Amino acid sequence: MEDETAGFTANIEESINAYYNSFVHALPRFVFALLILIITFFVAKYFSNLIRTRYINKDHDPLFVNFLSKTVKFILIVIGVIIAMNVIGLSGIAQGLLAGAGVGAFIFGFAFKDIAENFLGGMILAFNRPFSLNDTIMVREFSGHVVALNFRTTHIKTFDERDVFIPNSIMIKEPLINYTRDGKIRIDFLVGIAYEDDITTAIDTIKRTIRPIQDLKKNTEAFAVVEELATSTVNLRVYFWTDTMDYKRSVLEIKSEVISKVKEVLVADGFSLPADIQEFKLYDKQEPLPINILNIKDARAQ
Repeated sequence: MEDETAGFTANIEESINAYYNSFVHALPRFVFALLILIITFFVAKYFSNLIRTRYINKDHDPLFVNFLSKTVKFILIVIGVIIAMNVIGLSGIAQGLLAGAGVGAFIFGFAFKDIAENFLGGMILAFNRPFSLNDTIMVREFSGHVVALNFRTTHIKTFDERDVFIPNSIMIKEPLINYTRDGKIRIDFLVGIAYEDDITTAIDTIKRTIRPIQDLKKNTEAFAVVEELATSTVNLRVYFWTDTMDYKRSVLEIKSEVISKVKEVLVADGFSLPADIQEFKLYDKQEPLPINILNIKDARAQ
């Protein structure tokens, strides 16, 4: 019995010594792995703060920037953990984690295809930057100011105060018009003058009227061209440029002001702005044409 107890004790001491020797032998690798983790943590934190500082200053959506910075930080830390596990000697476990992550990513991507597509679309929009916050854009039939770039959608506030959330995948697939990208836009409208009016004088009058209006784009000259000879008018197409940073003021209100001024000046200078001529045909010649002509006094009396 004493021999069995002594043998058991000796086995325990031998196992402890073996584990101790293994620990002492592996201690430098543990220290090196810990050093890798510490360095990885600080590097990940540095890049996370760099991304947050750089892109927030460029008017990116803070929510997306924070997510992007956390994603970069997480990926770098995972890489550091895998390297540290390989240094320790746990390469088999590290390979298992990578294989599991790959399978999980495949299953997740297949099950949530639309979510993943919109998320990647948001990343493309953030880096490609076809628009910034508060830009006025148009996608499909929706136009308005960009409010935010989220994980799945782009938030647009339309001019009638509707909140529209467009999937990011549509934003990168569909044609996108940015009205404020270069700060200017060309606007046009149609005005009709009588055939008896002088076209050259009318064009000079229109250009002279538009030129002094405020908020028009500098270094651009308004012009007008004859677009068509209509039934009752000579139609002139008028073009001018304006700033687009404040779309409501610079485009909608300025266009209304320009059209009103042009109409007032043309009428004041004696130009006719005739209405369309209507033609009536009476096919039944047996029936009289029912016309009742009233003089001015009778019309006023009524």
